Amino acid sequence: MFNISNNLLGILNFFTFLLSIPILSVGIWLGKNAATECEGFLDKPILLLGLFLMAVSIAGLFGACCRVSCLLWLYLLAMFVLILIGFCFTIFAFAVTNRGAGQVLSDRGYREYRLGDYSGWLRKRVTDPNNWNRIRSCLIYSNVCSVFHGRYAGDSMDEFYKANLNALQSGCCKPSNDCAFSYVSPTNWTKTPGPYTNEDCDLWDNKADALCYDCQACKAGLLDNIKNSWKKVAQVNIVFLIFLIVVYSIGCCAFRNNRRSSWRRY
Repeated sequence: MFNISNNLLGILNFFTFLLSIPILSVGIWLGKNAATECEGFLDKPILLLGLFLMAVSIAGLFGACCRVSCLLWLYLLAMFVLILIGFCFTIFAFAVTNRGAGQVLSDRGYREYRLGDYSGWLRKRVTDPNNWNRIRSCLIYSNVCSVFHGRYAGDSMDEFYKANLNALQSGCCKPSNDCAFSYVSPTNWTKTPGPYTNEDCDLWDNKADALCYDCQACKAGLLDNIKNSWKKVAQVNIVFLIFLIVVYSIGCCAFRNNRRSSWRRY
């Protein structure tokens, strides 16, 4: 008769195996049908995640239910590595997201974002020219500023200044408050003569595919989004780590049961 830990581990890995199938399917679909580099960028990570989950769940399922100790040993090794990676990532995520926040402006409903306020590690990745060119094309493709313009197009200057803009809208779709440009519409501003104290003012362009996509404020707005997303992922990851540790403990019990069963045969 199977021990409870073997049965429980088998059930958990059966559901993990079922979960890996739709993840793999999404990865394959993205690889074949991605219309842009933005969509295609996700196919390999999703595909690798699906393959990893499938391989680990098969090893755990057969190791627990068929009492194959070598498979269960490999399963426990993979789980240990996953727990270690998850633990390191959680610490790292909290470390690189402890800096940065939008600057509150007087008589403005939105905040402005400065690149220097954020983690140096994140800044280097985002400001790398190759990385930013891909990110920039993704921002344009996702219509961040087109949606922004449509939403606030009918607003007067005073109404617009009181709008609660998100970090990307504030950084990428309008000029910095330092520029003191004249408002025409959310994405159309009349430039005042320079020189400017903020280099982003020189980069601003009313063209829909330019705007402030190359501005430091746009990169800072993206970093603010990344920071908030990573914080949420790190918080969820703590719960996930607890779950992995529980499953790992069950796996250790099942492995011990397998060893005992093998000893009894001899």
